Amino acid sequence: MLRWPAYASGGLALKDRLLLGIGRAMIPLPRALWQRAVASGARRAGSRTGFMTDDHRRVRDFAVGALPGLGAPLAPEAIAEALELSVARVVSLLDDLERHLTFLFRNEDGAVTWAYPVTVDETPHHVTFSTGEEAWSP
Repeated sequence: MLRWPAYASGGLALKDRLLLGIGRAMIPLPRALWQRAVASGARRAGSRTGFMTDDHRRVRDFAVGALPGLGAPLAPEAIAEALELSVARVVSLLDDLERHLTFLFRNEDGAVTWAYPVTVDETPHHVTFSTGEEAWSP
């Protein structure tokens, strides 16, 4: 018969716990320790995305949504047409996103090949969405 480990009981729900796997052992981490780490990570993430405007987000979100169905690099011209922006504006936004090492990468032709969490480049990680679309993941 399977039983919950002793540390999984005692008043706190499992969603309120963080377990660290070391080999075959699962070690509970003190709540204050993991909450501090999560808060620090959130602050760092916010500082990395602070430069983004609504147009940055639109371009990035469009790339994430389009790459799985397209299955090929996404040209700036296609993004510009779909979002009704100038090609120059889209290229500038892509430059910013790539320069900040945030969310996307372009090939030598300037086309988006990956926008986290999807890529058209073959990787060890292949995903299938509920829509049936398939993509690689970085």
